[in-house]
Amino acid sequence: MTRIIFISADGERRQEVDAPVGSVLLDVAQAAGLPLEGTCEGQMACSTCHVIIDAADFPRLGRASEDEEDMLDLAAAATRTSRLSCQIILTEALESLTVRIPAESYNMQGM
Repeated sequence: MTRIIFISADGERRQEVDAPVGSVLLDVAQAAGLPLEGTCEGQMACSTCHVIIDAADFPRLGRASEDEEDMLDLAAAATRTSRLSCQIILTEALESLTVRIPAESYNMQGM
């Protein structure tokens, strides 16, 4: 198991979730009720699962592919530590990964 720490867009709420190694971060976030849409269902054809990784944790992630970087160019309020949650596979090395939900995140599926 790997513990993921989600921080709400307003920075007020903190939610810790345990997830099995090998899980996709988008799936974990959605199961926890977080507002990540993932419109393309993890096919890297949109940026609706954009998250911001804590700067201290960012080096622990593998490098984003060129395709992911292209999609991040379309994400609202992307930062240098932005990633698509559909592209992050949880490993033991990502224990206590801190992930912020961007303020521009809006889940149309939750309506």
